[in-house]
Order: sequence, then structure tokens, then C-alpha cells
Amino acid sequence: MAKQVKFKQQNVSIGDKIRVLQKIQEGDKIRTQPFEGILIAIKGEGENKMITVRKIAAGNIGVERIWPLNSSWIEDIKVLKQGQVRRAKLYYLREKPGKLKFIHEKEKPRPARRKSRPKTSKK
Repeated sequence: MAKQVKFKQQNVSIGDKIRVLQKIQEGDKIRTQPFEGILIAIKGEGENKMITVRKIAAGNIGVERIWPLNSSWIEDIKVLKQGQVRRAKLYYLREKPGKLKFIHEKEKPRPARRKSRPKTSKK
């Protein structure tokens, strides 16, 4: 099972909070609509990879969208927060809507500390 996928030189992992920018066609106009939520599943292999994103809409209603990764309607995927999870599929979030808030964020590596100069004693 895939725990991460690459989309336009950007790694996207399960548990990440992402924003999917999708093209919507209304008549002869095309506009971009964002969908922001947590990536709960990656399915398929190769060209058939699909991602499932879940968000909580107004009135505590859960909304899930499924997109094929090679779709021409996906303009961009941006990672807002990197989540740290231990499972490949986060379907348990469907029964526990309050749990979406409690996905731990990955710790970013700390910059290396500068080595201090050895203290010289004055005599």
C-alpha cells in the first residue's frame, strides 16, 4: 500500500493536510476551485493512482472527494501541513469526525547547532 505519492515534483503523504486546486468548467468559462482537507487514502498503481481527500464542511458534515492523479482537471496540489500517521488508510476518521484535528504534525528537522569555540583561560 502506498503511503506517499509524487505529484509534479512534490511528495504528498497520507495524513497530510492538502489543498487540491481543481478546474471547474461553467459554460464557456473555466475557474479554479480549491478543496482543502486531509489525505486519507491512496489507491491504485502507476497511471491509475487515485487520492481520497476528506474535509469537514459546514454543519459538521464530512465531504470526501476522489481524484485520479493524472486527471487534467487537477491544476495543483499544495501541502499545507505534513501529518504523522501510522496507517496507510485513515478510514477510521469517518466515524470520528473530531479526530481530524488530532493528526500530529511531523517535526521539522532542526538546524545544526554552531560549535562553540573552546574557552581560553586568561592567566
